[in-house]
Amino acid sequence: MGYLLLAAAIAAEVGATTAMKYTEGFSRLGPSSLTVLGYVLSFVLLAQTLKTVSVGTAYAIWAGAGTAAIATIGMVFLGEGMTVTKAAGIALIIVGVVVLNLGGTH
Repeated sequence: MGYLLLAAAIAAEVGATTAMKYTEGFSRLGPSSLTVLGYVLSFVLLAQTLKTVSVGTAYAIWAGAGTAAIATIGMVFLGEGMTVTKAAGIALIIVGVVVLNLGGTH
């Protein structure tokens, strides 16, 4: 259940960050509200996750997956370019999260 909550926390954070792109400096109410709501929901779900998943693992997955997802959304939907450097950075984030998880709880 913890990892399901973590996935929802990541989705809320990614949605909030994507909505932030459209806030125009928090001058547009709709996207601004979605941004704030998404971040609040993300932190609430992350806090629930920490009841069953270690903080280091949960945060690494939350931050890493969110960063990789936002970078991908930027490239696919928002017209941001893909470079070898960006691809390598995303790959390193994913590898880092995997390595942290393979390290176990000790």
